[in-house]
Amino acid sequence: MKKTLFLHWLKPVLVLSFAYFFPFAATAQNYYPADIGNMWVLESSDGIERSTYTLEGSETTDGEARILLKIKTEEISTGDAETDHYFLTVDSDTIKLHSIILEDAVATLTANFPTPVTFFPLQLEMGDKWQIAADAEAKLVVGLTIPGKSTTDLEVVGFEDVVTPAGTFQNCAKVQLDLQLTAAGAFLNLDIDQTTYQWLAPGVGPVQYENSDGLIFSLISFNLLTTPEEPDTTEQDDTTEEHLTPESPPEEEGTPEPPPVEDTMPEPVPYDVTGDGVVNILDLTFVATRFGESDSDADVTGDGTVNILDLVRIAQNIGN
Repeated sequence: MKKTLFLHWLKPVLVLSFAYFFPFAATAQNYYPADIGNMWVLESSDGIERSTYTLEGSETTDGEARILLKIKTEEISTGDAETDHYFLTVDSDTIKLHSIILEDAVATLTANFPTPVTFFPLQLEMGDKWQIAADAEAKLVVGLTIPGKSTTDLEVVGFEDVVTPAGTFQNCAKVQLDLQLTAAGAFLNLDIDQTTYQWLAPGVGPVQYENSDGLIFSLISFNLLTTPEEPDTTEQDDTTEEHLTPESPPEEEGTPEPPPVEDTMPEPVPYDVTGDGVVNILDLTFVATRFGESDSDADVTGDGTVNILDLVRIAQNIGN
């Protein structure tokens, strides 16, 4: 009796947990693919500057291998460039930031994070917020070093389709970055407050950037180790399709009709216990409601009992 009561309690819990977890896992998107060798090239809308994002590495620091994200921004006509360095590690759901080196013609800014902070979550949802804050040090080209503090507040403020020279990317996360930088020394005080935006496409990464002056940088090319689905780059050409379609030959009199095609049953889909042609939440529910029984229709593993292994097998094949 206790076992029966326990199973009656367990069934709805399993149905709810599997129903929510596995569809989410199947649809989760990586908005910042962080494989070493990935590269993105963005160009400003005025054609003057180009930014190249590259993931290089790995570099070992304190016994831990770190990825280097290098963002090189150059003036196309002269080749003059400034390069930013971000030292990262990647776990199952987050890109972690360990240190930053930002350089320009006036100074080099460095910041270290003894406790790594979130650089970007791999999955992004509307309203996600996080912060990157650190004590910073600005070393001027004249030899002066000025201590300071840098704080960047990041928030996902929208999801948009983005049109770039490299294609049209759908459902891009728009991330707002609010930077506050203060530094004070004997001869110079810095107080910077600026807002920029970064658009990230699922499975692709950075596809558009807007700097604090409102200048847009758009993706012109990219190279990923894991190839995403091709973006929508061309419109359908009806004339081409018509040109490639051969005309049907005229029917000749007396030509016998082809024999009727025999109806054939569709191939069964493995783990489709409901028989509707697809593995979905209905199959998961079917198995869960027979948990602990010996129903052969729900016992997809064939071990004689409907148990957690059957639920896992169904969940792993949802969408097939």
